[in-house]
Amino acid sequence: MNDLSAGNTSPLGASLPRKEDYRFLTGSGRYTDDVTLPHQTYAYFLRSPHAHAKILGYRLDAAKAARGVVAIFTGDDIKAAGIGGLPCGWLITDVEGQPMKEPPHPVLAIDKVRYVGDHVALVIADTYEHARDAAELIDVDYEPLEAVVHVSDALRPGAPAVHDSAPDNRSFVWALGDKAAVDAAFAKAAHVTTLEFENNRLIPNAIEPRSALAHYSRADDSYTLYVSNQNPHLERLLISAFVLNLPEHKVRVIAPDVGGGFGSKIYLYAEEAAMVWASQKINRPIKWTADRSEAFVSDAHGRDHVSKAELAIDADGHFLALRVDTKAAVGAYLSTFASAVPTILYGTLLAGQYKTPAIHVTVTAVFTHTAPVDAYRGAGRPEATYLLERIVETAARELKLDPIELRRRNFITEFPHQTPVALSYDVGDYAASVDKALKLADIAGFPARREQAQQRGKLRGIGYSCYIEACGLAPSNIAGALGARAGLYEAGQVRVHPTGKVTIFTGSHSHGQGHETTFAQVVSDRLGIPFEDIDVVHGDTGRVPFGMGTYGSRSLSVGGSAIVKAIDKVIAKGKEIAAHVLEASAGDIEFEGGTFKVAGTDKSIPFAQVALTAYVPHNYPLDKLEPGLDETAFYDPTNFTFPAGCHICEVEVDPDTGETSVIAMTAVDDFGNIVNPMIVEGQVHGGLAQGIGQALLEGCVYDRESGQLLTGSYMDYAMPRASNFPNFSVGTTCTPCSHNPLGVKGCGEAGAIGSTPAVINAITDAIGARELTMPATPERVWRALQTAQHA
Repeated sequence: MNDLSAGNTSPLGASLPRKEDYRFLTGSGRYTDDVTLPHQTYAYFLRSPHAHAKILGYRLDAAKAARGVVAIFTGDDIKAAGIGGLPCGWLITDVEGQPMKEPPHPVLAIDKVRYVGDHVALVIADTYEHARDAAELIDVDYEPLEAVVHVSDALRPGAPAVHDSAPDNRSFVWALGDKAAVDAAFAKAAHVTTLEFENNRLIPNAIEPRSALAHYSRADDSYTLYVSNQNPHLERLLISAFVLNLPEHKVRVIAPDVGGGFGSKIYLYAEEAAMVWASQKINRPIKWTADRSEAFVSDAHGRDHVSKAELAIDADGHFLALRVDTKAAVGAYLSTFASAVPTILYGTLLAGQYKTPAIHVTVTAVFTHTAPVDAYRGAGRPEATYLLERIVETAARELKLDPIELRRRNFITEFPHQTPVALSYDVGDYAASVDKALKLADIAGFPARREQAQQRGKLRGIGYSCYIEACGLAPSNIAGALGARAGLYEAGQVRVHPTGKVTIFTGSHSHGQGHETTFAQVVSDRLGIPFEDIDVVHGDTGRVPFGMGTYGSRSLSVGGSAIVKAIDKVIAKGKEIAAHVLEASAGDIEFEGGTFKVAGTDKSIPFAQVALTAYVPHNYPLDKLEPGLDETAFYDPTNFTFPAGCHICEVEVDPDTGETSVIAMTAVDDFGNIVNPMIVEGQVHGGLAQGIGQALLEGCVYDRESGQLLTGSYMDYAMPRASNFPNFSVGTTCTPCSHNPLGVKGCGEAGAIGSTPAVINAITDAIGARELTMPATPERVWRALQTAQHA
């Protein structure tokens, strides 16, 4: 770890305190709900109490006459206005060569509601309380219909259809890999391990609920949307071009400070589109902030897979083939990235860290009468890792092999490595991460700790997980061929001011990752100027170049690389200016440590003087260069980056109650080069908390008869607390990414990817069970223990 106080001058690798933290810790952050505009109104969305019902009519008179009401809009108004539905951003082609079934997703429900929480009416009033009170006076005439909320129910013959255009509730059936090769490998296998399980549905719970403030200006016929969102440019594009048919340059989207996203704030939601449209109708700003109960039913959920996995192994413990069949719930509608998560971001990761020669995966995307399912921290990668690391651990136990030994026999050791599921890994050293993790976790001392636990009447278990993820989706042309309906590049602008200070404009967006710090560290290192002289601007389509936002651990590898490209342009122009001032050839100018100098001489000029010269061009090559020092670059990666690592969990189980305690959690990750170790460690800690939360506590449950959400509050949906965790032991190894200028890979999702299977593997090891359903509540653990003891 670099330490500036120890005399090092480069900020890269230094744990500098975050620039953002002062405003956050002092209550000076500015979130969407903090924004107030003149003549502002407030929105309340009336939501469906039914999972599936026809809308036969509305009685609105009493509500319209209520105190403070400005306007009420329903699906009838949306339909009459010809407003388009919310689009899905990724087109999947099914195994028959047909495009996925993509039913319309109306901004307000038209004719039918399809899940509890579906948008029925938008009520606008002078206060939030008045809007809510008026909504209670709306009388909607519903005809309730049978609902299906679980994929197995939705796929049964004769099940009620969520959409008429998908009568069997299948959006698509997608496959990847060589089926014939897999079948042949299974035919000659010495051993086959089979595992069936569910990856439980999760509800995102960012500290800041979703919020939006839409404003229409009649003066210039423009719209401004303040929104808690991870991807403001995509939000603007979807609203303007695909939903409301507005000129894009007339729509400005501002995402100010955002209090957590975890994927749930990438998408375009119905509330935001409805409010932008309605703000023009009433010619006043409209604000809406979800309460927590509303968030439970309306935020896009995550995970929700039902899978069967089979692993074929030869007599020497080498993997021959993997066969996977997954049923993935997508909810009532296809959300923005819903189709990509269980396909491109899942199936392509099923090789993991292993040189399995043949893999075949089939994914059936299933509509259900539930909230839409989309990306949640990791987005497909946790689901792939859970499946792979659970079956590898299970196979090791069946073969009576040490789980780490089985993994070592099958690790990829030569790079680049082409997997049988499309991806090509550039670099990696998986054994190094395992070796370091084993030492940090003190695996050598585990047998003694297990014996001590037995003496206290407790059961100790150890679980492993070796994960890999694909970050920084790329490149755009390949993604487009795979169905992406947008580019996957990033933009960066470096604006050097006359005094040599710098402002960075980035299309990436920070919602807890510390971009204002890490991006400034990169710029400080490259330009040799003080860290304090650099500001970072993001989250405003009116100020920054077009960008693709933050998700998939792409910010530094893609957004940071765009900034580096822009810096290179600044330096190149600076050399031309310096050459003119120093009366030398530009080819002889070197730049290092914030100084331009003539190679082999003592002639030099500092960066700040070059900047001033660019803006006060009295001695300047005007015949060759324009004044100013302000450069923009776009970066489109040539490949994904591939963070990887080893996570080890140690648990203790009370056999009388099934209560599980995580005693130790070790994570060793290869993120490539690291800019700020403190921020990386914080990201890993947060991911571990979410991954352990899924394994032990969190689980979204709908009633299979009524379709009602049974886990609609913190009384029923168990969020992890600090007392659920031990002190985490984290470390890193490093194989720098070979194809971006920073050599970075991404760290934001790793903790949530590797930890979950490690926890379940540890519990099953402790209780001697083969299968265990998440979340591993005390009751489920106790029942699994009873089954194992009587097997």
